[in-house]
Amino acid sequence: MRGNWRRTDEATFMLLAKSCHDLDWLTYMIGQRVTRVSSFGGLKHFTAANRPDAAADRCLDCTLVSSCPYAAQRIYLPYVGGAESWPLNVLTSDPTEEGVLHALREGPYGRCVYACDNDVVDHQVVNLEFEGGATASFTMTAFSPKAPRKTRIFGTRGSIDGDGALLTVTDFVTGATEVIDAHVPKDGHSGGDEGLITAFLDAVGGADPAAIRSNPKESLHSHEIAWAAEEARLTGTVVTIPSKEQP
Repeated sequence: MRGNWRRTDEATFMLLAKSCHDLDWLTYMIGQRVTRVSSFGGLKHFTAANRPDAAADRCLDCTLVSSCPYAAQRIYLPYVGGAESWPLNVLTSDPTEEGVLHALREGPYGRCVYACDNDVVDHQVVNLEFEGGATASFTMTAFSPKAPRKTRIFGTRGSIDGDGALLTVTDFVTGATEVIDAHVPKDGHSGGDEGLITAFLDAVGGADPAAIRSNPKESLHSHEIAWAAEEARLTGTVVTIPSKEQP
C-alpha cells in the first residue's frame, strides 16, 4: 500500500512482484508444468472508502494508533536496535529511532494505508492444474500475522505441512506424525540468497553447470503462470498455458 510495489504502472502487478517465488515453488514441488489457471481477488480494503473518519494522512499524526493494526510506528519502530537490517533498510539508511521517525514523517512508508495511491490487489487466490492432473491452490493476502509462508501437501497415503523451518509429516495408514526440523538459516531469505550465489560461483568457477539446479525455461514458466493468473483474474476466465512443445 505504501511502498515500492504499491502501483502496477511503477512496478508490476502484485502476484509477479511478490509471489512468483511461490508459484515457482509449487511447480518445483509437483515437478510438472501448469496447464490451466484461474484466479480471483482484488483491492477491497485499502481504499479511501474504508478510511476511518478520524484518520490522519500520516500515522505519526494520527489519534487512532492504538486501534489501527497498520500504524507505521507499531510496525517499524520495534525493529530499531535489532540485529537484522530489514525492514528498516527499505525505509532509510539511518536505522536509529530518529532516522526511522524521520522516514515515517517524510517518506512513503509513514502514510495512512487508506490514503495512498496504491492500485494492486490486497488479496488473491490462484488455482492451478498441472500436467498429469495434480492441482494446487495459492493464497496471497495482506491480512495475516507476520509469519513465514506455509505449504500443505496432500498425497494419497500421507500429508506434509511446512512453514519453511518445520515439516510435519502425517501417515494416513498408521496415523503417526513426525516433525522434522530443517535447520533453516535465519538470514538472507532463510539462506536462499547465499545458496543461489554459491551455486552460481560453483557453476562458473568449477565449470560445473549442474551446480545450478534450475534453468531459464523453468524461471520463465513461473512468470507465465503469474501472467496467466492475472489475465484470469481480470477477465474472469480460465487461462490455458501452452505446452513447451507448442509455439
